[in-house]
Amino acid sequence: MKFEIQHTNIFQYESEVDQSLNTIRLKPRGDERQRLLSYRIAISPSSLTREHADIWGNTVGTFYIPEQHQVLEIETTSIVSIQRAPFIHRIQYSPEMQTIFHSQLFYEHYLPYLKSTSFTYMTDAQIEEVFHAIGHAENPVLFSLNLMQYLYSTFEYDPTATNVTTTASQAFALKRGVCQDFTHVMLAILRAKGIPARYVSGYLYVDGNSGLIGDIATHAWVEVMIPGIGWIGLDPTNNVEVLENHIILCIGRDYTDISPVEGVYTGGKHDLTVKVQVKALTHF
Repeated sequence: MKFEIQHTNIFQYESEVDQSLNTIRLKPRGDERQRLLSYRIAISPSSLTREHADIWGNTVGTFYIPEQHQVLEIETTSIVSIQRAPFIHRIQYSPEMQTIFHSQLFYEHYLPYLKSTSFTYMTDAQIEEVFHAIGHAENPVLFSLNLMQYLYSTFEYDPTATNVTTTASQAFALKRGVCQDFTHVMLAILRAKGIPARYVSGYLYVDGNSGLIGDIATHAWVEVMIPGIGWIGLDPTNNVEVLENHIILCIGRDYTDISPVEGVYTGGKHDLTVKVQVKALTHF
């Protein structure tokens, strides 16, 4: 599939600000299943963007606006092609894969995605509650699928319940939240199980009959590392495997590694409006 994504961030300041320095992560990644065909950015007031790659391989843009302004608008237009991923539940987990999974080399290589962070922390009691509910399947593919189903079944999607500072422990106590919360909770439990897992931000294409949630802004889901297979995507908000409707922007340990727009400015408070539109262009 080929998709066009239009993503607009509009910052409206309560009074004119003197200057602002901004960091953005709005350029889709490229990998074996996703190819970035074009990317265009428009900033108002006009500013040039410098790009570099961060430690996770994400493209980070920075720009500076020296003049006074009361509105900052950042609009990106991207076109990507997606190669449909294989069905994860069909993966045959072999003894050889199990040996690699339990090896010291595997653990050390993926250590950043095994450690708890401030956003993915959950109490031992909360972790045990989940283990009691879904069991201790040794097959990481099966465990991950069971966990995704559990979160989808027990959590309620509620945009009013949490905010960007909500931790996995807090969201689990509420049993509600948005895609960021579903993802942080799933990461916490996977890592407690010893399964390397990373946070993925991006976009979701929702056609008229899919019933998927998450297309009005950036979306979030989980990728799990399976020996011999690679990173596989799971979307706990929708209880679906990541096949061809998910478009990756950035990856990291949690939300703090992939925040789409961050900035420092001199002035008062602001309101943010985010608009995302994902359009299917054509099949291959």
